[in-house]
Amino acid sequence: MIKPKTRWDVGQWTPVQDERAAKLAAALKLPPLVARLLVARGVDEPEAARLFLEAGPEHMHDPYRLKGMEEVVERIRRTTADGGKIRIYGDYDADGVSATSLLIRLFRRLGYDFDYYIPDRLKEGYGLNRPAIDQAAAAGVRLLLTVDTGVSAVDEVAYARELGMEVVVTDHHEPPEVLPEAHALINPKQPGCPYPFKGLAGAGVAFKLAHALTGEPPLELADVAALGTIADLMPLTGENRILVRCGLAQMRGGSVPGLRALAEKANVNLAAVTAADVAFGMAPRVNASGRLSHADHAVTLLTTERSEEAEEKAALLDGLNRERQKIVDAIVREAEEMWEARCDRARREGETEPPVIVLAGEGWNVGVIGIVASKLLEKHYKPTVILSVDGETGLCKGSARSIDGYDLHAALTSCAELFEHFGGHQAAAGMTLHRDRLAELERRLGEWALRTLTAEDWIPKTRVDLVCALEEASVETIEQLDRLQPFGADNPSPRVLIANVNVADRRTMGKDDKHLKLSLAGCGRLLDAVGFGMGGYAEQLAQGAYVSVIGELAMNEWNGNRRPQLLMKDLRVEQVQLFDLRGEREPLAALRAVLERTAARERSAAVLAATQAWAEAAAGAAQPEQGAENGTLSFYTFESMPDEGICCEELVLLGEPASGERLAAVLERCNGLEAVHAIYRQERASPGRTRRFPGREQFAKVYQLLRRAERLPERGLSERLAAMAGLPADTVKMMLDVFAELAFIERREGSIYVNPSPQKRELSESARYRAAVREAESASILHAPYKELSGWIAERSARRTGTLNGGATISSPERMT
Repeated sequence: MIKPKTRWDVGQWTPVQDERAAKLAAALKLPPLVARLLVARGVDEPEAARLFLEAGPEHMHDPYRLKGMEEVVERIRRTTADGGKIRIYGDYDADGVSATSLLIRLFRRLGYDFDYYIPDRLKEGYGLNRPAIDQAAAAGVRLLLTVDTGVSAVDEVAYARELGMEVVVTDHHEPPEVLPEAHALINPKQPGCPYPFKGLAGAGVAFKLAHALTGEPPLELADVAALGTIADLMPLTGENRILVRCGLAQMRGGSVPGLRALAEKANVNLAAVTAADVAFGMAPRVNASGRLSHADHAVTLLTTERSEEAEEKAALLDGLNRERQKIVDAIVREAEEMWEARCDRARREGETEPPVIVLAGEGWNVGVIGIVASKLLEKHYKPTVILSVDGETGLCKGSARSIDGYDLHAALTSCAELFEHFGGHQAAAGMTLHRDRLAELERRLGEWALRTLTAEDWIPKTRVDLVCALEEASVETIEQLDRLQPFGADNPSPRVLIANVNVADRRTMGKDDKHLKLSLAGCGRLLDAVGFGMGGYAEQLAQGAYVSVIGELAMNEWNGNRRPQLLMKDLRVEQVQLFDLRGEREPLAALRAVLERTAARERSAAVLAATQAWAEAAAGAAQPEQGAENGTLSFYTFESMPDEGICCEELVLLGEPASGERLAAVLERCNGLEAVHAIYRQERASPGRTRRFPGREQFAKVYQLLRRAERLPERGLSERLAAMAGLPADTVKMMLDVFAELAFIERREGSIYVNPSPQKRELSESARYRAAVREAESASILHAPYKELSGWIAERSARRTGTLNGGATISSPERMT
């Protein structure tokens, strides 16, 4: 038994969905798995699925359906026609940088008089600010055009207008109740906007503005629009899906020097770039510019036409990103030390560990504390708030990240009076408060957690799209799954569950054996499954175990060969596992190796010795660090086993148990058992002798031999019938006892009389038959082949809870008739 690291949330599947998936598969000639996945994601009609898979630029929405677009276009054209200057006012994150760069490239092509401005994250903070507006007015700016910001800047927009500037706002953030009185405003989320797709990023809104200004989708600008959309974690559905697909195609062409240089620094093959490459390789470097320096460097990278300058800026951003990683690592280490000290204090004071992590440090970089919060949440799976303290003012600026089930915005709202200001949503938030209120914040957020979360909520959850049969993991299916790209927010890479398949082979790979490779077998098929960072499972998995795995299907291409594989994310084994060490020539050495592994994994173990001599030898072979002194390792014989049973995760059988029946009684009294290690000599059957219990046909054959005569002397009869039937004499003697008990024969005065018209009865009605079944099973099971013994152990162990753990078919090794 191996417990999964996370809760597996497998989507429910209904007959109606099955029917819709079958229609999709037939209409679009899709593999069943792909059709089921589309249905599971709400794309359950053939035409909708066709659009999802094939929609192109011609399916983009009319930009003039955005409320305010006509006014924005009019203001821009009138300003440029009059020779007025435009200033693009952007944001310092990757979305804002992308939106700004998109309009720079467009306005250059259109010949506008313009410049741009992005505030310094550390000095100015987010959004429009008065000093920057003053600078624009002094520079003679006629039209201030915001991108990815401005929808909440009520006072700042009013101030710009007072200075005589026109203000046009383009944004995508949630609008407040009171909107700024700009001359024009575009935001698909603003009240009354009929635009059918609300999930545009700031760069997506800028792309729609470019579409309106040029009269057609400017696909040459889709690359930066895609970068901003992916970086800002916008849903990759609807129009974003088309935009990102077009943008990735544009990137693959390699026409933009900055993107070429950025991809090279991120070790991304631009010719085959994916949304994941952008999200994890390119976007962090763009974001690093605004986090640690100034976003101008990233804007220059994305807008320059000179390869030399692009390479220089890409190298700068790559260096900033490495510096960002070092800063994050340092803050994480410091935060971990604070958290450990906080937990130690709670233990000393007899309190429980705080349910919410709230940590603050002076001088922590405000630009990276959100990343730090995410890393602590990932490790501890608790709602996390990380704050940077200003030593002079005592004000703390923080970022928070949450777990499923904990509504961060609601929790912060419940203690709103503690903050200077705060904002966010269920999963993430930002806030400012004085350091004197941190203890109260921790207490109030913790109380909210204890009130609203269940025990299950504290376990990380992994969403699984579908159950996948092993035979469905084919090259064709994986090729068709690729049509669902680009993957990202709201359209993640499909995650499947392959349940209860046999581990045909297992091994570690990579440096220090960090990674795991399994060969999964079932239905006559083999599938490779690779788990990065999962090498520790190799010694936890028994060869031949039945395992359930979740992961993502992928293509493995090597030397021109293409094979399907599964990239594992988690696994579980639901039945008690057998590690078969029968036949080891040095049993005590094998025992020491087992105990070393269980001690290294901090597992509780019990050694069940066949005799007192074996028990003493085991105790002598065990090392102190293996748990004998701290109670995680114990030694028993069958005679010393407590009546109430024992608690252990690993049970070691040292020396052959007296019988399978006695072992079964132990297995049924083990609490928490997950694995059995069998260390004893494997007996080999003698030539010509079968250990199999006789079946119905053999019982019938012996009975027919008896019916040839009405009366037979019993002396020597078992031996004579055994020779005629090809069975051991003691087996035939047992058969005669069963026949007598069922009144098929009668024993009188040393002879056996056959009942000419016996009543029809089942063999199992005989107590002697049932006892013989148990005796035969007990005698044979200890030396049964691995698969049979493993199944028998799992079945007997499961009787403690009354259920079989796992989906593998478990049967007794020599299942009797």
